[in-house]
Amino acid sequence: MWHGERRHARLVEVYDAEFPWGWEDDFFMAVLAERSTHRVLDLGCGTGRLAIAMARDGRRVTGVDTDPAALDAARGKPGGDRVEWVEGTAAQLGEAEFDAAFMTGHVVHRIGDDAWPGLLRSLRRALVPGGRLVFDSRDPVGGAADDGRKSIVLDNGSTVDAWSAEGEREGGTVLCTRHYRFPDGSEITNTSTLRLRTETEIRESLVEAGFRVEQIYGGWGREPVGLGDGELIVIAGTIG
Repeated sequence: MWHGERRHARLVEVYDAEFPWGWEDDFFMAVLAERSTHRVLDLGCGTGRLAIAMARDGRRVTGVDTDPAALDAARGKPGGDRVEWVEGTAAQLGEAEFDAAFMTGHVVHRIGDDAWPGLLRSLRRALVPGGRLVFDSRDPVGGAADDGRKSIVLDNGSTVDAWSAEGEREGGTVLCTRHYRFPDGSEITNTSTLRLRTETEIRESLVEAGFRVEQIYGGWGREPVGLGDGELIVIAGTIG
């Protein structure tokens, strides 16, 4: 479920430094607080920043990811012992286990069309009747992203340079290569094929899987689609 480049053990520390707590995390925590939600799934949890925060108020949180290095980092963080960490996928989830499920950090881009319907069905099965599914995706109508060029300062004070190169889009897919250059001159790159779904595609696939779309926002300030941050932030509920 995670970004391919993060499977490299050297990049776990880089990821946490590159993506500290942000307004998207505040948004997800606010959505979580809108209802009494005790059992929470964070699918594609990565190094566990959001899952640990969700567990601080006594919720039973399960973080699921396919990357053992990321999960090891999550377990070692303060508060990591409050979360159940599972190496695996949505296919392993049981029935009616959770009140809410989250997929954050644009993790849905890594899920191809062959796997997307099955993933949604697995999440529908894992949620209780009336449960909520929340996730974020880039709006493909918003145009190409910038190169994300930045200098990332690690805890030891060293700096890693990072940038992206996005290839031409074909249908709903785009080839994206992420580069990381370390102070010793070494470089790690990863190329991923991303699937960017339109608002219509997302709505139709959710309904087909047994969800009711409650809201889709275009930005973290809950702006309408097309008027926010180039996002499609989805809140859907199970039917029944």
